[in-house]
Amino acid sequence: MTRHETVLGNARIVLADRVIERGWVAFADGRIAEFGEGSAPAGSEDAGGDLIMPGLIELHTDHLEMHYVPRPKVFWDPIAAVVSYDGQLATSGITTVLDSLRVWREDGAEEVDGRAGVLAEAITSARDANLLRADHFLHLRCEIPMPSVVEEARELIDRPDVRLMSLMDHTPGQRQFRDEVKLRDYYRGKGGGKTDAELDALFEKRFHYQKTYAASNMREIVALAHQYKIPLASHDDTTEENVADAIQDRVAVAEFPTTMEAARGLHQAGIGILMGAPNVVRGGSHSGNIAAVDLAREGFLDILSSDYIPSSLLMAALQLPRHVPAIDLASAVRTVTKTPAEAVGLADRGEIAPGKRADLIRVHVARDIPVVRSVWREGTRVA
Repeated sequence: MTRHETVLGNARIVLADRVIERGWVAFADGRIAEFGEGSAPAGSEDAGGDLIMPGLIELHTDHLEMHYVPRPKVFWDPIAAVVSYDGQLATSGITTVLDSLRVWREDGAEEVDGRAGVLAEAITSARDANLLRADHFLHLRCEIPMPSVVEEARELIDRPDVRLMSLMDHTPGQRQFRDEVKLRDYYRGKGGGKTDAELDALFEKRFHYQKTYAASNMREIVALAHQYKIPLASHDDTTEENVADAIQDRVAVAEFPTTMEAARGLHQAGIGILMGAPNVVRGGSHSGNIAAVDLAREGFLDILSSDYIPSSLLMAALQLPRHVPAIDLASAVRTVTKTPAEAVGLADRGEIAPGKRADLIRVHVARDIPVVRSVWREGTRVA
């Protein structure tokens, strides 16, 4: 063992294609040096039989919004919100994250709409001050019917940390909320709620926006993404027409398809399918759409995302083999490490292999609950 090398021994090492039931891994200068089976070299750190796996890679989480607006109309200091959120990610085992920011403004909205620039700058400030444990990139969530979405996307798209753009359309009566009753229930359940009259007015405005702006905005957003070579994600694909649009737009990832029909078409087109980890943990979609486990049984699940609860990412990956016996632990862990990394061009991480980044987590499992005991980012322990 060299002076600058760290060795973790007596561990279950989760590789991209198999699990070493008792082995060791060494890293130095921020990179994986080697790994092996059996007893570790002298001077190693005893992992006590815990799992050692790559740090988790998150492509879609809007949980930063919960820290920035912890209560309706309450806006926290944006840098403090980023630091708090980042700490939660790290202790959930996430070492690389694409922070999902809403790229649109809407008259009357009092949440985080129209504040993507504020949060992007807060992330940059926290990064520059060396306050962050995880490696942060941006995911621009583009609500296509919104009048200002193209303008706001242009303001952010040339940032070097933008790694993904998603094409979203939450107009009532389609995709995630084909059933308008469920959409009304969703809004009523949010802080403060809305009356039926207020929802009628909101829905009418959304219908107008889609009819007036969606087609031209879609063309411009897709063109921007291709111009800047940023991977695209579709969102809530439901029908064959949605799938055809995703293929035409050359999307790399399909987020949260809502039907088996759409998922099958996306899979056949070679588009990676991302589903919510909470969907796996809860046993179904909170919106009443297709269950992630059902897609996994059909071989249609490629990537998991924590979406709105960071700790769900690790929980879902470790539970997946129990729900779908054809998926072993190494395959399940790939859905939260190697595969999402490759989807957004981060080929330097996501697996335990010589030369890859030493982004690692040590995980202890008790009573089926995973506990992240240690986190290393580029070989430096951050949690």
